Amino acid sequence: MFNKLGVELKELLDLENEPVAIKWSLKEPNDIEKESERSRFCQKLEKAMNGQVFYATAEEEACMGGAKHTGLKDKCEFPQENKSNSFLVDFGLYKSIPAVQRSMRINMNIEPDIFQAVIFSPLIKAEFDPDVIFILCTSLQAMEILHANAYNSGAHGLGADSAPICSSMAAIPYLTGKVTYGFADIGSRNFMNIKPEEVMVSIPASELQRIVSNLEEMRTKPMFKK
Repeated sequence: MFNKLGVELKELLDLENEPVAIKWSLKEPNDIEKESERSRFCQKLEKAMNGQVFYATAEEEACMGGAKHTGLKDKCEFPQENKSNSFLVDFGLYKSIPAVQRSMRINMNIEPDIFQAVIFSPLIKAEFDPDVIFILCTSLQAMEILHANAYNSGAHGLGADSAPICSSMAAIPYLTGKVTYGFADIGSRNFMNIKPEEVMVSIPASELQRIVSNLEEMRTKPMFKK
């Protein structure tokens, strides 16, 4: 069902990038290839947008944030510098540790020691039921997704603020069940091939069929006719 929804979603929105299916797995899957090298969570999303289907464990996660926010590693296991996030001050993302800590309060982490792996796939290739659908798109396409979310429910999406996308585009929609949108963060824009005008939207998989159906119906209405 989800690969069919992926085809419909791409056609309805005329998406250039492949939507990505993300799934948290209690065990390492037997029927999906394991990522062969360490990479950042944001880079894994790009690999899936480019057609790869794979899973990764904590051992294949090169970024502390990616491991922490996706629940693959407990933040208590990190060195003191990583716990304080003082390196973000050194990098120039924040002016002081208090500013870092205030900002980090909004970030969400999936509880550690539950999942062993995260699976990534282009949505049109997904042979599993995903948890979250990640989309890199134009602001116009993001607007239409947000309207489709509200169309029959009146629901509002969540804005991602400056949180890293491993939290804003993965953990937050997973934990809240709400459509989440944002502009990416400086880290993901440095490590992914993102156009300046592109934005991000993540849809909880439980909402995808409704949103795709709404997009289709909205195309018959005066405001959304192409």
